Amino acid sequence: MKTRWPVLLASYLSSLVVAASAANWPQWRGPERDGVSRETGLLKEWPREGPKLLWQAKSVGSGYSTPAVVGERLYLLSNQGMENEFVKALNVRNGEEIWSTRLGKVGNPNQKPSYPAARSTPTLDGDFLYALGSDGDLVCLECSSGRIRWQKNLRTDFGGQPGIWAYAESPLIDGGVLVCTPGGPDATLIALNKKTGELLWKSVVPSGEQAAYASVIVVTIAGGKQYVQFLQKGLVGIDAKSGKFLWRYDKTAQGSPANIPTPVGRDSFIYSATGRGGASLIKLSAMQDSVAVNEVYASPKLPTAIGGAVLIGDYLFGTTGQALVCSEFKTGEVKWTERGVGAGSLCYADGRLYLHGESGELALVEATPEGYREKGRFTPPDQPERGQSKAWAYPVVANGKFYIRDSNVLWCYDVKER
Repeated sequence: MKTRWPVLLASYLSSLVVAASAANWPQWRGPERDGVSRETGLLKEWPREGPKLLWQAKSVGSGYSTPAVVGERLYLLSNQGMENEFVKALNVRNGEEIWSTRLGKVGNPNQKPSYPAARSTPTLDGDFLYALGSDGDLVCLECSSGRIRWQKNLRTDFGGQPGIWAYAESPLIDGGVLVCTPGGPDATLIALNKKTGELLWKSVVPSGEQAAYASVIVVTIAGGKQYVQFLQKGLVGIDAKSGKFLWRYDKTAQGSPANIPTPVGRDSFIYSATGRGGASLIKLSAMQDSVAVNEVYASPKLPTAIGGAVLIGDYLFGTTGQALVCSEFKTGEVKWTERGVGAGSLCYADGRLYLHGESGELALVEATPEGYREKGRFTPPDQPERGQSKAWAYPVVANGKFYIRDSNVLWCYDVKER
């Protein structure tokens, strides 16, 4: 027993570290960028009035940024007016501000339709935070203090060309590399040394198109790692080591003014969608010197709303402009469709879908292909004045808490099962 105890203790402590890490939400769409939390022990059903409200912050600044949550701190991008866009750190216990660091101004303030605001989600990696402002201001900050370690601008340093609604991408950290999308003919995508900001490679997509509003994901095909991004004119794949352009697929971008949902990838399959271009699944096959792209299915009836989709087991969940849809990922077969809260954004944790409707309503729905099973619905208090915009920020579940951001308001709910 004496010889086994140190090993057992080390194993136990290691499991605690893994569990704690899994409960954090360190970047856009969670630990794996797929909208899925591995956290368990959460409420299976909400009371009629909703779960317990722990706190509400009414002055976090404007914007559509989703929070990133690690340990006792929450981080998000916001803006005050058009000249001040910033990263803010808050205490998860009470929502009080710890520090705030200015990034720059809001990008493309004269956009039409007009929704100028901070958009992207910070990325946490160890002691550092990486954020991209809507005007292309890319920074590495110290998490403890908010002090800037290095800073670039995608427009001025890389000839970047964002779309009408400016930059909305959340930076990807992959090992020692930061990947993001300036857009344009000179550096459509780039990889930087995350510690120094030094350029490692730039990828020029043949059409040299503008950046859109999705964020890069990582996929592995036949042992080769790729970065997949949804640009203004289509979906593209880039070799992770060299930045070499590998393939593209344009159907879901056709007729779409704003390609927003981050693609969903599993194995060699990639799902992409827009409200006007519809939804498609493609299968990638590695050839000797290239990558073949084969369309598996295409349909306008599958999840296409800007709130994205999550893949749970063999099934995809997401909303259209009117309803929540469950479909079989590899066939596109629709299992059920239900109005629910209408179009919205979502994430998954402990067997449930957490939905944030564009109307501001919140819902808890069982993630099952057997049918729509709602387990609670309510509207948070003190809804903000949105003007022509909608409640577009994605929901977050981290460390037993449910976070919702809507314009300048942030709510924190206790969803831990007692």
